[in-house]
Amino acid sequence: MEDVVFALQNTLGKKGMSPEDIEKLAEYLMSFFGFTDEVIDNRLTSEDRDVFYMLEEEGFLTTTQEEVHLKKGKLWRIHYWILKKDQIIRLSQQGEEEPRKDVEADVYDQVSDEEWARHKLSPEDPADHQPGKDETH
Repeated sequence: MEDVVFALQNTLGKKGMSPEDIEKLAEYLMSFFGFTDEVIDNRLTSEDRDVFYMLEEEGFLTTTQEEVHLKKGKLWRIHYWILKKDQIIRLSQQGEEEPRKDVEADVYDQVSDEEWARHKLSPEDPADHQPGKDETH
């Protein structure tokens, strides 16, 4: 969600869209996609579709279609909208000196070199050794 907001700020925000409208648009967009990266076109109203076409022009979405042959011999086309995650991340980092770090990964930056060295396996320790694995009782 954060990347979508930053990407919208770096595109539509530069064209005059207010921060409040950007936040609403990001929530609106993500309400369709949730945890997936594609949405079937049949779900959309004509107003939704207009917004999606605008977001496609800005590089946030793309479309694809699937063809299904029905029993009666007819061809059925199913249209999908696809969230362009890589492009959104790229747009969200546009203009930044340094890309944002993954918050969860920051914990590793806080571990001292001494602590890393203390837990490093020595060459004689097998990497897959688990206590009790090879021991007999």
